[in-house]
Amino acid sequence: MDWILQHLITFTVFIPTAGALVILFLRESQRDLIRLVALISSLLSFVLSYFLFKGFEASDAFQFIERAAWIPNYGIGYHVGVDGISLLLVMLTTFITPVTILSSYDAIPQRVKGFMAALLVMETGMLGVFVALDVFLFYIFWEAMLIPMYFIIGVWGGENRLYASIKFVLFTMLGSLLMLVAILALYSYGHAQLGHYTTDYLELATLELARTAQIWMFLAFALSFAIKVPLFPFHTWLPDAHVEAPTPGSVILAGVLLKMGGYGFLRYCLPLFPDASVTFTPLIVALAVVGIIYGAIVAMVQPDMKKLVAYSSVSHLGFVVLGIFALSLQSISGGIIQMVNHGLSTGALFLLVGMVYERTHTRQIADYGGLARAMPRYATVFLIVTLASIGLPGLNGFVGEFLIIVGSYSTQPVAAVLAVLGVILSAIYLLWLVHRVFYGAQGAVMSGSSSGKSSRLFDMTRREWAVMLPVLTMIVMLGVYPQPFLKRIEPSVDTLVREYRQVTATVETTEGSMQDHLENLEDE
Repeated sequence: MDWILQHLITFTVFIPTAGALVILFLRESQRDLIRLVALISSLLSFVLSYFLFKGFEASDAFQFIERAAWIPNYGIGYHVGVDGISLLLVMLTTFITPVTILSSYDAIPQRVKGFMAALLVMETGMLGVFVALDVFLFYIFWEAMLIPMYFIIGVWGGENRLYASIKFVLFTMLGSLLMLVAILALYSYGHAQLGHYTTDYLELATLELARTAQIWMFLAFALSFAIKVPLFPFHTWLPDAHVEAPTPGSVILAGVLLKMGGYGFLRYCLPLFPDASVTFTPLIVALAVVGIIYGAIVAMVQPDMKKLVAYSSVSHLGFVVLGIFALSLQSISGGIIQMVNHGLSTGALFLLVGMVYERTHTRQIADYGGLARAMPRYATVFLIVTLASIGLPGLNGFVGEFLIIVGSYSTQPVAAVLAVLGVILSAIYLLWLVHRVFYGAQGAVMSGSSSGKSSRLFDMTRREWAVMLPVLTMIVMLGVYPQPFLKRIEPSVDTLVREYRQVTATVETTEGSMQDHLENLEDE
């Protein structure tokens, strides 16, 4: 047991892959056993991540660090650890994955072996991104999760799955390749300044880079992260991927994958390229606000429930980017909490849409109406999750949005005021969705004139309750008592903000000195 605790992160990250290897030795016909192995593997990873959470001390230091030589001749090592910024995202990943596996029992009736293996390998890739403290190791994990997601969309997706999966890969690969170029540039600068080759994140964070070099490398990293968030206007791959992915694929995509972009901004762009971050903050804040309003307006006119939820992600994740680049303690803490909140609320919405789709085989809003009469418990759960997504006080969404808006107002007041419009619009399109689906005029589904007969509209099953109850519990817990989570985040965020403000003060002093010098020259 002590040995496991000494390598807690490694076991947390790689137990899902071990489960995938076990699944590969099982026969396709052993579907129940395959699902059980996948579920047990993901639950073990969650239990270990809970030990990480309980054992984490509220400080700005990386904890549970593990190091091992990997390719020592090139300064590449296995170096992992967690701080307050990455801890909650690790917990989110290990929490969402078993929920996703439970939700796949009806959604993935065929090729179960391949799906479960791909999902577990992807979990390892996602966890690796959040714990890697070596930039080369980070890149390996970043690319590793791309391949399973490509197959999940391309093999188990809808009619246009090949188009959506190829578009997903092309967008993300473009950003990834540019990021690789920037990593190689960092590698070269590290050798020049440190006297040895290294890809260790903590060593590279000490480099003093010229402003021009920072700008180019910032752009390369930021483009990759902006695509993953996705930040407007790099969002066009997301609706296609969500609509064509099977329900478990949409859940894991919304729940975890999109958070990797926000995490990348916090872990790499701001600490490694502070001068460039100062330069590009106004642009990124503007794009975030545009994304908040644009995503909400486009979601409002969607006829497809899944596409509406997909565009809502563009809007809600705009809040995350705004919180990050507002660069106050409250806004960044709110941004991190909001990443977790979005994973829970939007993931739950995709689960609920998937449940009713499996009964009716339609996602068109116009086909529904009066669904609350046939599925009252389902309607209640849907309403709770919708209110959480809107940001009702007492539920998780309120905490993140409140901290982001309050924190942003101190540094980006205009952006904060405009972002409030996104909150209003999200209430409009989500409550309108609830009205049309559950309480509106009777549609084809309820009348039995569509492919889904009203007689098939049974209420939530025991397995569906098992899927939703843990998510609902976390939605309420984060809304009522977020302090255990915030106290682990704030020390790391406080250090990041203080370092950024020092850079900002230096830049302002330098610009002021240059302005005074120019004025003196003009006077002479």
